[in-house]
Amino acid sequence: MFRALFIAFGIMLLVVGAECLVVEKVTLAGAPPKTNAWGQVIAEPARVYETPEWAPWAMFGGGAVTLLYSFTIPKRVAGGG
Repeated sequence: MFRALFIAFGIMLLVVGAECLVVEKVTLAGAPPKTNAWGQVIAEPARVYETPEWAPWAMFGGGAVTLLYSFTIPKRVAGGG
């Protein structure tokens, strides 16, 4: 069970790291504009996320180490050395 969890987490880190290499900036639209009791329109600003240059490589490294760790779990749990 733990092996599958670590494999999934490692693959997720690799995929998110690859996405961070391809995409430099992500803009999330705000909520739809609302009107208050006085008829004024209130709009939330859009959120902009920029990934630092080190983030994709850190995620690749973390994902690779996690995957390597997950492949050694059965040997350590079974008592083989």
